[in-house]
Amino acid sequence: MTIGGLGAGAFYSGYTLNPPNKNQALIDQWQEEIRLQQVRLNIIGQEADADIDALSSRLGLLQAHVMRLDALGQKLIQMANIDKGEFNFNSTPALGGPEPGSQRALQSPELARAIEQLSLDLANREDQLEVLEDIVMLENLQKEVQPSGRPLLKGWLSSYFGMRTHPISGRKELHKGIDFAGKMGGEVIAVAKGVVTYAGRRYGFGNVIDIAHGNGYVTRYAHHSRILVSVGDTVEKGFKIAEIGSTGRSTGPHVHFEVLKNGRQIDPVKFIRASN
Repeated sequence: MTIGGLGAGAFYSGYTLNPPNKNQALIDQWQEEIRLQQVRLNIIGQEADADIDALSSRLGLLQAHVMRLDALGQKLIQMANIDKGEFNFNSTPALGGPEPGSQRALQSPELARAIEQLSLDLANREDQLEVLEDIVMLENLQKEVQPSGRPLLKGWLSSYFGMRTHPISGRKELHKGIDFAGKMGGEVIAVAKGVVTYAGRRYGFGNVIDIAHGNGYVTRYAHHSRILVSVGDTVEKGFKIAEIGSTGRSTGPHVHFEVLKNGRQIDPVKFIRASN
């Protein structure tokens, strides 16, 4: 109000104390100044609108990113295998926009605070996601190297783990594995991912293969007619490593299968059943 009064007083003084042509020039000058100030005000308003629009857009992107991370986190918790193509972080998920005029209700400081909080949430979600990914990767790796399933594609279980009368010697002996009878030349497969640590002949076993899987686990496959891997080879679960035979102490074509934990034979039955 004071500024307005001073302006009006100056205008009145200038108008009455100066000749008409000077008064008109002064009025024109003031009008031009008012016009320039209005232009500046419009520019400021446009910049403010653009600033709010930019902040609102960034806020929406951050919200979408957090929502996607949350969805991925939930999926990681619920499943062991992740479809990498399902979550594409290079594209923005479809989201609805704000109601008309709602951006006006938020001032720049409010938007800035919201963005700052969302940025913190986003960083926290990304940290959690990295931990979840590590956990899932470890679980998947453990599943890959954990022995499970049968060591041949076609055949039947012919002798269990434990004390039995040996078919050749006739004496009671501890059978430290499981025998699977099969067709001569049939496929012998690895029951888990691992590294071949032995591939050759061994007394009693004939042609035998040992595969180390980590965590103290080793699987052993014996009596093959032909060995198809070498020491140092990395094999995947289900990979063909040999052909069924009857080498060593054997009465017919079969696979003698052992599971060792920290160098000691354990009953393979639970690992075979684990695949069912």
